[in-house]
Amino acid sequence: MSINQAQMPLCQRAFSQLLIIDAQERLAAAMPPDELEQVVDNINRLVAAAKILDIPIIATQHYSKGLGPVMETIRSNLPGDVDPTEKTAFSCCTAPGFERNISSHPDRRQLVVVGMEAHICIVQTVSGLQRWGYQVFVPTDGIISRKPGCKHNVLERMRHCGIQVVCAESVGFEWAGDSTDPQFRDVWSLFK
Repeated sequence: MSINQAQMPLCQRAFSQLLIIDAQERLAAAMPPDELEQVVDNINRLVAAAKILDIPIIATQHYSKGLGPVMETIRSNLPGDVDPTEKTAFSCCTAPGFERNISSHPDRRQLVVVGMEAHICIVQTVSGLQRWGYQVFVPTDGIISRKPGCKHNVLERMRHCGIQVVCAESVGFEWAGDSTDPQFRDVWSLFK
């Protein structure tokens, strides 16, 4: 007897990129403080894991003239070669230069997406990435909205449309893949 089940994809370090969307100073000021702290911690954990495992990191800033730069608590952890793509459109996929940034790693067709705001820029971007043929993973504890109900709604929408809704720790362990990997302990220590 054959049961037709969809396969559950896992994040693989050789195929992944980390995308940080609009985690900016003035936007952060409008977010629920307790949840914001957890989201920033998880973004920084994923940045650290990506650096350990040589996974490319891409960032965007939405109208930085009004919303400021990427939060210092995140920006200070980014590799020096990360230059956030400036945008005014809500979807990163319509920002000049964005497609060039993600396609500069043609074998990396998985994107782990974190940042702000879940129900605006993140949902519009993941929809565009999915149309472009990327496999998209969104850690629930790596995204935030001003209103919790909006985040909950968009997570349900994404699940129903084939976006992989995960948690940051799952991503880290999927990237590591094996407890005998020489870099596993460094990644594990980020989440313990």
